[in-house]
Amino acid sequence: MYQHILIPTDGSELSKMALHEGIALAKALGARVTALTVTTPFHAFTSDFGMIADPAGQYGKRMEAFANQRLNVAKDIARTAAVPCDLVHVEHEHPYQAVIETAQSRGCDVIQMASHGRRGASAVVLGSETLKVLTHSSIPVIVCRQPRPAALSEIR
Repeated sequence: MYQHILIPTDGSELSKMALHEGIALAKALGARVTALTVTTPFHAFTSDFGMIADPAGQYGKRMEAFANQRLNVAKDIARTAAVPCDLVHVEHEHPYQAVIETAQSRGCDVIQMASHGRRGASAVVLGSETLKVLTHSSIPVIVCRQPRPAALSEIR
């Protein structure tokens, strides 16, 4: 079936769940994993407070630290499951394009990702990177959803 799974992570709890599920799938299939995190490049003119507060060099160091933190989670999950895992950090203006391009360049035959990372108004304004990957990718995409809370009738 699948031999190489790309799992993007943005550090959210839902993307951590996608890491766990994707690595479990890889273990069951005898596949390998590439974990990816994407950061956006520094812009001199922006509304992102992190970019306003940091000079370009400090912003780059901060993003590298965030990327390493996210990828170390993937590395630890994969090591525990004894699944081969490559770690990739890409700086790209459009995260969905970075996901698709990485999957293609690395020879991945499926992408497994969380249904969304951001919440609230920012998710509506920015759009879902997962939706963009689903729309533009020719590689199959497995979407991990957050389990819905049990309905009151199911509890009784």
